[in-house]
Amino acid sequence: MTFILPNRERLQRLGATLGIDVDDAYAAQVLAALQPLVAEYRRVDLLPTEALPVKYPRAGAWRPEPAENRWGGWAVRTDIRGAASGKLAGRRLAIKDNVMVAGVPMANGSSLLEGHVPEGDATIVTRILDAGGHIVGKSACEYFSFSGGSATSHTGRVESPRNPGHTPGGSSSGSAALLLAGDVDLAIGTDQAGSIRIPASFSGIVGHKPTYGLVPYTGVMGLDYTFDHVGPMARSVADVALLLEVIAGDDGIDGRQRNVRVEPYTEALGRGLDGLRIGVLTQGFGLPESHPGTDAAVRGAIGQLRAAGVTVDEVSIPWHLNGFAIWSALANEGTYHTLYGARGTGHLHQGAYPLSLVGALGDLEARANEMPDTLKIGMLLGRYLHEQYQGHFYAKAQNQRRRLRAEYDAELAQYDLLLLPTTPFPTSRVPPADASAEEIIQHSWTMLSNTCPFDVTGHPAISVPCGEADGKPVGLMFVGRHFEDASVLRAAAGFERL
Repeated sequence: MTFILPNRERLQRLGATLGIDVDDAYAAQVLAALQPLVAEYRRVDLLPTEALPVKYPRAGAWRPEPAENRWGGWAVRTDIRGAASGKLAGRRLAIKDNVMVAGVPMANGSSLLEGHVPEGDATIVTRILDAGGHIVGKSACEYFSFSGGSATSHTGRVESPRNPGHTPGGSSSGSAALLLAGDVDLAIGTDQAGSIRIPASFSGIVGHKPTYGLVPYTGVMGLDYTFDHVGPMARSVADVALLLEVIAGDDGIDGRQRNVRVEPYTEALGRGLDGLRIGVLTQGFGLPESHPGTDAAVRGAIGQLRAAGVTVDEVSIPWHLNGFAIWSALANEGTYHTLYGARGTGHLHQGAYPLSLVGALGDLEARANEMPDTLKIGMLLGRYLHEQYQGHFYAKAQNQRRRLRAEYDAELAQYDLLLLPTTPFPTSRVPPADASAEEIIQHSWTMLSNTCPFDVTGHPAISVPCGEADGKPVGLMFVGRHFEDASVLRAAAGFERL
């Protein structure tokens, strides 16, 4: 892409946008001052792109036939085999469709990215293949992964094989559906508001949001750099721990990763529950949107833990109730900047910047009406916050996240883990195609109260099944100290065995 300077008229329009007076005389001065940079920008374009590596061959991808995609869980099918041996040898994996797999379409649930094919593999994809994993497809997800339900994906609605007609939870909806259907052994999800843990709760599977930065986000399309998480989903805690063991660790690329501490997570699973101290977070129960059956199921699980000899006490963290407000101020304006300012790649941080994604979103404004109501409403709010309040609410929320983290840490200094319902209610029906904007928003956002605060603070959190409400799964969430993911997995495995 050859760099050229703007003409005088374009420069004057740019000045008007920025509040800078640019008359004809000043325009001539500016253009003269910038002229020496033309050769430098052209030099940048001639240098190698430095795309992410591709270590293993693959033969492209194909759209699944309706008969093999009954629940809508697949975005595309693949047959990518890694090393001949390793921790994941013989295991089938689905990769969420906001994760780059070279030569395989990546739409992130959207029409806007239809036809986009990444040029490199995400770090976690390379690690999975190095461990002998067999990537059998990309799992469907919500449009730009911006919903906790399953009604916005461009590939169509995703339903739960366990509760047909209901959502498996989003935005990693396809990963949950494929695990429930037995089509894969392991899956990758991403989590900015609960998108790993919500599907785990609604579907009766296991999903772990790692400590912020533990797993490299390199090569994954995000929403806001400050709370992007990627992690494992499976039908058992052991499989989640195994996959985390493979994908965790610093990759030297992702700027989110600082002072990363990795442990042999599978070794923690056999330590049992003895000696653990758990604080039950009072504010996670009895929310306005809480279903009594959900709270009752989680309370029943607490009784099981006490009966097993675990120390379990009630703790109060009033700031937990501020979590959604802080997250909302970050999510809407942050996602606006990521999509409209950085074309889905990020800005002002170290990392890999996929040029194919930048190019694919180059005409975003011309096609924005293709977005579902979740994105349209969120981006209208994000732009308004940026334009009217000059980033005030985003900046204040970034400052408040330190207080929120400190409030949780104060209790985690006394207890090994916090415990609360993953979602305040069980799965609901997927809205019909002609649903109103209000119905779609309610379906997409009302389940976030207990999950999104820990995206803001970066604590590790896992959802494990603990019972049912109205014949639907209920998830219990354990939350631990930063980089003590092994303790979270240990508790989850111990509870799973009860």
